[in-house]
Amino acid sequence: MSIENNIIELGKKAKSASLNMKVCSSDQKNLALTKLTKNLDKNRNKILEANKIDLENGEKKSLAKPLINRLTLTEKSIDGLITSIEDIIEIPDPIGIILEEWERPNGLQFRKISTPLGVLGVIYESRPNVTVDASCLSIKSGNCIILRGGSDSFHSSKELVNNITNAFTEAGLPEHCVQMINTPEREAVDHLLSMRDYVDVIIPRGGKGLIEKINSASKIPVIKHLDGICHVYVDKDADLSIAQKVVFNSKMRRPEICGAAETLLIDEKIKDEAMKILKPLKEVNCEIRGDEYIRSLDSDFKSASEEDWSLEYLDKILSVKIVSGVDEAVKHINDYSSGHTESIITESEKTFEKFYNKIDSAIILKNASTQFADGGEFGFGAEIGISTDKIHVRGPVGTKHLTTFKYVVNGNGQERP
Repeated sequence: MSIENNIIELGKKAKSASLNMKVCSSDQKNLALTKLTKNLDKNRNKILEANKIDLENGEKKSLAKPLINRLTLTEKSIDGLITSIEDIIEIPDPIGIILEEWERPNGLQFRKISTPLGVLGVIYESRPNVTVDASCLSIKSGNCIILRGGSDSFHSSKELVNNITNAFTEAGLPEHCVQMINTPEREAVDHLLSMRDYVDVIIPRGGKGLIEKINSASKIPVIKHLDGICHVYVDKDADLSIAQKVVFNSKMRRPEICGAAETLLIDEKIKDEAMKILKPLKEVNCEIRGDEYIRSLDSDFKSASEEDWSLEYLDKILSVKIVSGVDEAVKHINDYSSGHTESIITESEKTFEKFYNKIDSAIILKNASTQFADGGEFGFGAEIGISTDKIHVRGPVGTKHLTTFKYVVNGNGQERP
């Protein structure tokens, strides 16, 4: 069977399964998720062995360290997946909720009720954890899913899908509610993006190049985010002990994720304190690229180029700039941000309000790390991605965001005059 015919067949099966998925009960969906936690725990050695193959192949292909970090599964990360699934189980079922209801003078009764989107196509790169997160969020919200993981994570994703489908089938969910495209050929993505008769939404997770390609080529609506160029601004009224901790965590907790800070802005009125913030970063070998003043503070600091302000490093590198106050910080962020996440460190509510109102990003934090830009931290259990779109969903995409709605109108024989 050709790749095109194979993808069409996946689409037909998913569409058929989605009709049955819509009537699955909350208990049945939660049973499936519970069975998956047990499968992941029981088969963790098989999962890690499959991941080892991907890691060895990645080393042979000289994958960059941030990509290797994203690709790596460990006992701890499997524990994290299990915990995320347990959190998703506890989340209320987002389907069948009456969002609004009202009655018109003619006696017609209107209800707006949440329903599944239908079939999701999820395309992602070296992140095998997305296989589990996306599948669980999908079925919790009554959707079916077609997964297309990157070639770098092929073996890991395949083993995870085996665990998923076994658990979901045992719980009585519709066959083919979760499917994986079993070829690393890029042609498969092109066919998936054209299947508007079978797939309702495309959700990409990956680098800027992947997202832009999918957005331009897809004939299906896309929930997307581009790169995560996230900023921390340390205001003149900041608590410096908070600033030091938050900046360090924002950059160094996991430098390779989209919520990692890439640029630090410091108010010129506290520029003499800049080294207190930067010293802990230097001590863990974070490369500092700064403006002229920052560069003068330490011979190891490098000069930031114009390009640095718009780079998503995904590594232990931070660009740093002195600004003349919140207005210049806001201008810099609006000029260079990807609209993902920004944080301000300040004790001034007035300054925060200006920062919040004038910056057009999906997530704004006050005195907290940018690394809280995560569906689990928002209480969504997990996320299928972080959207920088403004239509349908913005920020972390959880179960309640993978829904649409129908209007139900009850009458007793009304005719329109």
